Amino acid sequence: MRILVVGGGTGGTIVANNLARRLSAEMRARRARITMLSASDKHMYQPGLLYVAFGQMTPDQLYRDQASLLEPSIEFHVDPAEKFELDQNRVTTKSGKTHEYDILVIATGSRIVPEQIPGLAEGAETFYTEASAVKMFKRLREFEGGKVAIVVGVPHKCPIAPVELVFSLHDYFKSRGIRDKVAIKYHYPIGRMHTIENVAKWAKPEFERMGIEIETLFNVKEVDVENKIVKSEEDTETNYDLLIAIPPHKGMEVIEDNKLGQAGWIPTDRFKLTMNGHDNVYVVGDTTNLPVSKTGSAAHFEAEVISENIASIVKIGTPVRDYDGKVYCFIEAGHDKATYAMFNYQNPPDLKPASKPMHWFKTAYNQMYWTSVRGLL
Repeated sequence: MRILVVGGGTGGTIVANNLARRLSAEMRARRARITMLSASDKHMYQPGLLYVAFGQMTPDQLYRDQASLLEPSIEFHVDPAEKFELDQNRVTTKSGKTHEYDILVIATGSRIVPEQIPGLAEGAETFYTEASAVKMFKRLREFEGGKVAIVVGVPHKCPIAPVELVFSLHDYFKSRGIRDKVAIKYHYPIGRMHTIENVAKWAKPEFERMGIEIETLFNVKEVDVENKIVKSEEDTETNYDLLIAIPPHKGMEVIEDNKLGQAGWIPTDRFKLTMNGHDNVYVVGDTTNLPVSKTGSAAHFEAEVISENIASIVKIGTPVRDYDGKVYCFIEAGHDKATYAMFNYQNPPDLKPASKPMHWFKTAYNQMYWTSVRGLL
């Protein structure tokens, strides 16, 4: 059984490692083989980018060598996929090599597309790449006061990020002794301040306590960089001295180029996690079009289901589990406190008051991630 994993992020890495352990006997007997294709020899801990933007981590702390995170039995190639021929069960890479498979796992992730909104790439700070997170931190250090506008593009990775950003900004300016010189305004694209209703109910009084102005139904139309004005599709506008954006995201270009899914999101069965119309193609993490958060935790829970099902197919010829939509998100809530949101398809999150122990648990998870991505947690 030839298993091909395309993408070396959180979801792909957990699937490959989990499978390598579940199928160790079959691999020794050459009845199963796992190959991973990745665009990079490095693996980034993406949630750490927000810490970089506030000077709490340096970029080198975000990376490990991808090969060091994989079980030795996995064939690993830094050679990104370029052509998917799903009806022929084969993938061709940038180097021109063709990999044939019996089961394919697509874990290509997502990318930011700030250029979709005129002026956003030039006029706004963000933290979704290493370079932009470092640039944002330098800009924050230089900032001495004025109007800070936060705008949110959709869809975007990590739905909790805009909320965490506000808490982090409040604490950062407070620690510098200039919070009284900064007016923070938070803009959100729907009719409440967060897409998850219970997160909105929890965060609204917290924002009010911090003196954050909130404007909902604000979908960014364009940024007038010269005059420092951000305009909405709803014909409202906000003046700013510093603009921080959660940029809109799309799936990876290779998915669009191969016409596997609109905007790079692959149509995925919400329970089986297989690509619609292709029962031997699994989709994990940001690459899916599922109505769940595009986060590492969603990728983790999906990866566990996928690896258990593929191992079961190899062993007994049938999958054994469904994915229930489970997601678990830590939420940094300022003053060294945090809470969490846990939910699935059936049950919305029930947020508890933020606490210091939960903050320390999140801090510990930043280190535990490397154990988690190896499929050991």
